[in-house]
Amino acid sequence: MKRIRKIILSLLLVIAVLVSAICFYAYNSLKPASNSGSSTFFVIENGSVAKDVISNLADNGIINDGTIGYLYARIARNADFKAGSFDVPGGLSTSEVFAYLSDSNNIIQDTVSITFIEGDWLKDFAKKLSNNTNLSYEELMNYWKDEQVLNDLISKYDFLTDEILADNIRYPLEGYFFPDTYEFFRTTTPEAVTRKMLDNTNSIYSKYLAQFTSSNLTFHQILTLASIVQYEGVKLEDMKGIASVFYNRLAIGMKLQSSVTVCYSLDLSEDDNWTKCEFNNDYDSPYNTYLHEGLTPGPIVSPGENAIRAVLEPDTTDYYYFIGDVCGDGSVHFAKTFEEHNQNIKEYLWCY
Repeated sequence: MKRIRKIILSLLLVIAVLVSAICFYAYNSLKPASNSGSSTFFVIENGSVAKDVISNLADNGIINDGTIGYLYARIARNADFKAGSFDVPGGLSTSEVFAYLSDSNNIIQDTVSITFIEGDWLKDFAKKLSNNTNLSYEELMNYWKDEQVLNDLISKYDFLTDEILADNIRYPLEGYFFPDTYEFFRTTTPEAVTRKMLDNTNSIYSKYLAQFTSSNLTFHQILTLASIVQYEGVKLEDMKGIASVFYNRLAIGMKLQSSVTVCYSLDLSEDDNWTKCEFNNDYDSPYNTYLHEGLTPGPIVSPGENAIRAVLEPDTTDYYYFIGDVCGDGSVHFAKTFEEHNQNIKEYLWCY
């Protein structure tokens, strides 16, 4: 009997020591992460859940331990986080940090609206953001090609796959930011702006999910083809015809021979003469569809909803050629044969 009592007392002592150690660790974990008086910029995106916010706080060194912080928030019920940008003062305990981020009066109110149009390149997104926020062009472009960042994004978004990591892709996220008008905080982070734009892309992905799923092409391939269609057409009805031409060519192994892929291959700047696209068909690039069969390695611009719709809902035609009336009203003219196509060239490209 005495032996049993000794065993029980020993177990109780061990448990007491463990509980004390856990309580001591938890107590210290809830203390300020640093005594520094400097503040830390921190962003809470719309729709963020408390667990993710607390984990990000720990990752940024604002609190000591994400797990302890989350358990504390569940017990104390003091984490009513507000979406926005914050300058979190240094030297705050976990409880004080939670209170600070739960007060909408602490949100930095300085925002800016930026419009990205259909056909923008990834570098256009970086330029517009760098011109209107604290982020630099180089910082954004480097962030968007960081392998760790990309793998993290792939794990978070169903429409992102390892296809964007192929060696011959120029910019992995080219075409994946849906063109729209966004409101950003002027002081922000690469992660915040990236997630905001990808969340918008996700809404389009969800809207047409049934069609994406039933397609013989992957989402990456659909977005790639839509980007070429976007670059070639303006009106939805024209885009559907253009998409049918490309599908017809793909079906018989015929090169797409799209001059807009030459534009992307040349990596033209805003000041370049676009006619370079028409006279450099032999330019060596994996994106040049005059040299390579099939689709480009990835999107060449950010396609809008109409271009995506055109690829998902193309016209049924027997056309294999088209040209845009760049010398006139911009209308698109289709042809079944090369002879017909040459006739259209003579008729509508008279200004060359």
